[in-house]
Amino acid sequence: MARNESPQGNPRGLVSVLLARFSAIGDVAMTVPVIYSACLCYPDIRFVLVTRPAMANIFVNAPANLSVVGADIKTDYRGPRGMFRLVRQLDRKYSFDAFIDLHDVIRTRLMGLACRLRGISVIRFDKGRGAKRQLTRNRNKVMLPLPSQRARFREAFFKAGLPVEYRFDSLYGGRAKADPALFGKITPPKAPGQRWVGVAPFAAHQGKVYPPEMMHKVVKMLAATPGTRVFLLGGGDTEQRILEGWAEELPNVQSLAGKRYGFAAELALFNHLDAAISMDSANMHLAAIAGCPTVSIWGATHPYAGFKGWRQSDADMLQLPLGCRPCSVFGDKPCHRGDYLCLSAIKPEAVFKKIMEKLQ
Repeated sequence: MARNESPQGNPRGLVSVLLARFSAIGDVAMTVPVIYSACLCYPDIRFVLVTRPAMANIFVNAPANLSVVGADIKTDYRGPRGMFRLVRQLDRKYSFDAFIDLHDVIRTRLMGLACRLRGISVIRFDKGRGAKRQLTRNRNKVMLPLPSQRARFREAFFKAGLPVEYRFDSLYGGRAKADPALFGKITPPKAPGQRWVGVAPFAAHQGKVYPPEMMHKVVKMLAATPGTRVFLLGGGDTEQRILEGWAEELPNVQSLAGKRYGFAAELALFNHLDAAISMDSANMHLAAIAGCPTVSIWGATHPYAGFKGWRQSDADMLQLPLGCRPCSVFGDKPCHRGDYLCLSAIKPEAVFKKIMEKLQ
């Protein structure tokens, strides 16, 4: 099959399709492999993704038939009237045949209603809320792997009459590397024989954060490994203070926290890293779509919920077989035990050993 040939043609004759995904960075990043693949499968269709303004910058090297629109839904398009106005403005410009809701929240449901009133067909992806509740409940857990978030996105495209074959490898394609000039404000290009490791030790919720004092030991071991340079990633004042403290204390360690280099620069840097360590967090997904081998640490959450990184193998996910896991889909619920043993019982030496395996 030729690369630009549609797997099933375009039986519905769609010309322009609206997509929507707002939410957090990691959630938006998970759409990339599916949306880029859809664009490559159907080059005759114009896909328009609407997302938060900051998230629009994740979509680097996008296919020619993808337009990404950043819409400020808290100010410019606030409330039901704002969402209706957003759809009206976009439809006037692109004249949509279908709307695929990749979020399924009140805002996108309002967009769906606005689309129906304009004669645009609406398809909504299934979050699988019931199955996730069964997976995370305290008693009688149903410990079975659920469809991945990306599989759910693909299902929505299928319902729209657009079966999607994966044709996405990374944001930079195959073995190609991002131009080092893109991260020139962060660091010069990698020296011959040098190994670069990214460490993203934080997440939005405590149930997904490896104890900082334990991750500090991992970073210390990496910094002491000859020829290894460590980049620390994080955001927020507290994270910035902690990571800058590590960088000042340890040789060969640089903190990017709070520097605001932008997605284009940080994704390009991820592409040049030899490996990364991350929680079940946005950085795990950003590293994955940038083509960086990533070791992830899981605590209150679990890969069974469908949120593991793009093409990440089970062997690269560190987690403990505790009966209370998972207790949360997003890691935002208090620990039933009160001690977050799911994270604190993972030894720093085990994390260091796993990342060194990726550097061999």
